[in-house]
Amino acid sequence: MPKPVILITGASQGIGEAIALVFSKQLQGCRLALVARSEKNLAKVARACERAGAGAVAVFPCDVTSEPSVAEMAAAVEKRFRGVDVLINNAGVFRAAPFLELTVEEFDTVVAANLRSVFLVSRQIVPGMVKRGRGDVFNMSSIAGLEAYPNSTAYCAAKFGVTGMSKVLREELKEKGVRVTTIHPGATVSPSWKASGVKPERIMPAEDVARAFFDIYSLSRRTVVEEIVLRPQLGDV
Repeated sequence: MPKPVILITGASQGIGEAIALVFSKQLQGCRLALVARSEKNLAKVARACERAGAGAVAVFPCDVTSEPSVAEMAAAVEKRFRGVDVLINNAGVFRAAPFLELTVEEFDTVVAANLRSVFLVSRQIVPGMVKRGRGDVFNMSSIAGLEAYPNSTAYCAAKFGVTGMSKVLREELKEKGVRVTTIHPGATVSPSWKASGVKPERIMPAEDVARAFFDIYSLSRRTVVEEIVLRPQLGDV
């Protein structure tokens, strides 16, 4: 059997990069479709994944908030790999702002990157999984998709939306052979936290969050982890 094809959005850095490397190391020979805006950064990650043990690795520069860009990317992935076995909707951005100061443009940007992207990419990739009767979808939500945080109106709205969309997908796809999992990480070492001033030892390594994706994928097809919450051992920051 050919090794599975794993499509990861937001794969050029942070948790997305860590996910790609974990699958490369733990599932030797797996095939990776790496998606993000920066082709240069994607190429760097691709080389690291090849060294780590991945088989075929291809990069697909894409704006996952744009319907035409996502459609073009999906067509290129289909041409290259003839289907996707694992979809990891990881792309997203965080912008902090009090509700009374949040602009419509800022709100739209955050919601598009974190929520619209999940819909657009899934709408292109999931039908192929349904047709084949097998697949895995991982949607990156957040603790902010379960709890309210000040200065995070747009981010919480988007991540609560991801949580809700994932629940619907789970109900619609469970009889079609497609597993759907929502990941809710707390503070994780990533570019979003670089300027926070929080000491790295107080937040989770990206590799730990990435490992959760692989471990869940590795379960038998008779089992699904519908949702998982990951928090720093020392508590929220």
